[in-house]
Amino acid sequence: MKTGVAIIGSGNIGTDLMIKIKRISDQLEVLALVGIEEASEGLARARRLGVATTHEGVAGLLALPEFERVQVVFDATSAGAHRHNYAALRAQNKIMVDLTPAAIGPYVVPAVNLDAVGDVDNINMVTCGGQATVPIVAAISRVATVAYAEIVASISSKSAGPGTRANIDEFTETTAAALEQVGGAERAKAIIVLNPAEPPMVMRDTVFCLATGAGGGPVNRDAVREEVTRMVADVHTYVPGYILKQTVQFEEIVEDYVPALGRAFAGTKISVFLEVSGAGHYLPEYAGNLDIMTSAAIRAAERLVSRTLGVNA
Repeated sequence: MKTGVAIIGSGNIGTDLMIKIKRISDQLEVLALVGIEEASEGLARARRLGVATTHEGVAGLLALPEFERVQVVFDATSAGAHRHNYAALRAQNKIMVDLTPAAIGPYVVPAVNLDAVGDVDNINMVTCGGQATVPIVAAISRVATVAYAEIVASISSKSAGPGTRANIDEFTETTAAALEQVGGAERAKAIIVLNPAEPPMVMRDTVFCLATGAGGGPVNRDAVREEVTRMVADVHTYVPGYILKQTVQFEEIVEDYVPALGRAFAGTKISVFLEVSGAGHYLPEYAGNLDIMTSAAIRAAERLVSRTLGVNA
């Protein structure tokens, strides 16, 4: 028997999440889609698919008869709205999977730290940039000491909806924090670029790391390549459009002052270039930034269900 889930947010991410679960998940069943606009295209699509809907937000969800069967609630709204939604749901014994940058619960990147997360009722899926780049920094951290990580996430402006645009500050702060807390970097910085190019470009992510190997010397390049390649393959299992664009690049730095560190650095600069295209379940292929969020959220929910609720994976 599948585990019932509800989705708060009837925009692009929520709608893609609904359709993706119906198409690819053999463990989850979408029972309800929640919005705040009665004429929402997402709510109309949900009704056509036989999914219960409400345009009265989280209060409407609590009033739905289907809510009793819901075990997992995905939140695809905004950071501010998630804080309100969690306050309303925290006493309902549901697991919340937060796709906003609110960061109330622990950061989760399925390929990196999902198994290490304890029994919690709220997990945070970081950001699209975090889901794409934290795995790479974590891979490098396994075989080197990452003093500084800087990532640039470039997405099509057409795939950046109102929620993304309203949360730009939270995006950069949350991504940088996850690069440190989950990725293992001592210091980190995140940058997002909304690219207006036509035709729209797929998501591209660049990861720069300043790292040292044993004894503070150059890193083991072969070990870094192996770990990065392995990590890309792991993410690819649940995000098929996640690929390494070229071989990992290395540059030795004799000694240079790094403002972000506030000190001089000597070691190895590592550059990794990624591309993320969408699966096309609902959104266009160029919307890889949204696809990686919904795909990661489903993977996380399935694992949490199998562990916390005792449902076989």
